[in-house]
Amino acid sequence: MFIGANNLLKKIPIAISFLLLNMSFSFLVAQENDIPIIVGVASDIPGVVVRGSQIHRLLTGFNGLDDPIGLMDGSLVFAEPDALKIHQLDTETNQVAVLVEESNESHGISEASDGRLISAQAWDGSTRIGVIYPPESIEVLADSYEGMPFSRPNDLIVASNGGVYFTDPGLTSGQTEELIERYGGQPLAPRLPPTVYYIPPGGEPVKIEENMIRPNGIQLNRAETRLYISDSNGDHVIAWDILPSGLLENRQEFGVLRGRSNRDNGLGGVKTFADGMAVDDEDRLYVATGGGIEVLGPQGEHLGIIPVRCLPRDCQNVAFGGPMKQTLYIAGAGSLYKVEMIAKGLSTRAK
Repeated sequence: MFIGANNLLKKIPIAISFLLLNMSFSFLVAQENDIPIIVGVASDIPGVVVRGSQIHRLLTGFNGLDDPIGLMDGSLVFAEPDALKIHQLDTETNQVAVLVEESNESHGISEASDGRLISAQAWDGSTRIGVIYPPESIEVLADSYEGMPFSRPNDLIVASNGGVYFTDPGLTSGQTEELIERYGGQPLAPRLPPTVYYIPPGGEPVKIEENMIRPNGIQLNRAETRLYISDSNGDHVIAWDILPSGLLENRQEFGVLRGRSNRDNGLGGVKTFADGMAVDDEDRLYVATGGGIEVLGPQGEHLGIIPVRCLPRDCQNVAFGGPMKQTLYIAGAGSLYKVEMIAKGLSTRAK
């Protein structure tokens, strides 16, 4: 036997044990990502969700997670902005596949009536609203307002006529610091202020709201006669009536949000951290906030809170999905959650 063979033989079982340990660890990590884990239960909200309905963490380990939308085929699409990807979830098998490899830091996603996916793209230097899928249809719909590039497009909704409503909340102090570091300490060029825009079909963007601290989530009611906008630093959803032209009138405070966040984005106001929204087929509005998912009735009445905690941050967005549009999916802090509902999402559009 050659020199050192005894030592080698002694080390083989150790090496095999180490390999098996690593394989087991990898399997456990995969299990954590693939097997739903109960993280809470819902309180009763009549007509919406039954008391005791389990809240599951379905997937985790993503580098940021935003804006799930439930497609007509029953699948769920969601963005992973920090990884510059968009994923598609088979809601029956819980299998996930990458749909878009390079998303230009897409956050909000909406489906047009022809099936194209349009996203709010926030990568600094190429901020835009545009078609992101399918690859052969990629197109920039708008990337500036009156010659100035958008600051940081965040969320959007596409109306049935093809018009696009979207929010551009600007930069938080933390995001500003990150960009200054990215650019080697150079100060940033002047930015457009926090604004909500409308892009009419085939037209140029129009300002429709500029009196919010941080406009974030945006949604249409079922009949597309009202536009809802959430302010991450405000305690009301803002509602507008929609004119036949797609422009707005009659600004209203719609519903009081009760959730509060422990985080601070340095912008002041009321720290609800209100974010993405969804509507159901009874025109109730679901708002992701620092308190979970708050449910507002058609007249703005507060119906209750589904206590989803997207630790270590706050929930960012929400959507109905699945074959019957009767599962509520919640995205935030790199994880995807779900809860089975009485309420159903809209069957006429993705979100």
